[in-house]
Amino acid sequence: MTTGVLYIVSTPIGNLEDITLRALRVLKEVDLIACEDTRLTANLLNHYSIKKPLISYFEPAWRSGRYDKDKQGKILVDKLLAGSSIALVSNAGTPLISDPGYELVNLCVGHNIPVRVIPGASAAVSALALSGLPTDKFIFEGFLPKKPSKRRKRLQEIASETRTIVIYESPYRILKTLAEVNNIFGERRIVLAREMTKFYEEIIRGSIEEVVKNIGAKKIKGEITLVIQGK
Repeated sequence: MTTGVLYIVSTPIGNLEDITLRALRVLKEVDLIACEDTRLTANLLNHYSIKKPLISYFEPAWRSGRYDKDKQGKILVDKLLAGSSIALVSNAGTPLISDPGYELVNLCVGHNIPVRVIPGASAAVSALALSGLPTDKFIFEGFLPKKPSKRRKRLQEIASETRTIVIYESPYRILKTLAEVNNIFGERRIVLAREMTKFYEEIIRGSIEEVVKNIGAKKIKGEITLVIQGK
């Protein structure tokens, strides 16, 4: 029996037009779509009139009570071994980038199940491209640790990094993170990209102090990508 294929499918990070023709075709052809949040993925599929069964793969433990990602991965692998083709998507952007999922890919590799990637939008790469900072060499840190002591330790570890640094941050912690970056890194050029590709997209460039002053007392909302000049 021929096994199915696991497709890693990139989805828009905001603007629903930012999806490839190939991604739409694959989403229409697979037997099942594994997703982070079935409601958000359903919104995307409904926009393009795609009807496919959905299964949650990244559902948090607090929502399901007994959720076990490894167990869920084995369920998906069994379906693939039985011949079903599955598309893996995240809430936005390219799956596995600052998201869980490598465990599933690793399981597929171990079972000789073909894995294909359908490239597309990525907030990290998009923010880097428009930053105006060097793009030839960079590091991607994803989200910094939530615990203050661990976050400061990680910032201290990358303070001497000469490559451009890309970080994801929550709007609730951005001012605190900027203060810590300023304290540990010293003067740097940074770019704060908020709500990329969406209606309220905002790009703020300058020194750390200038960006903080620009933000002022207004309440920051939405997804944030922070691009920091290397040392």
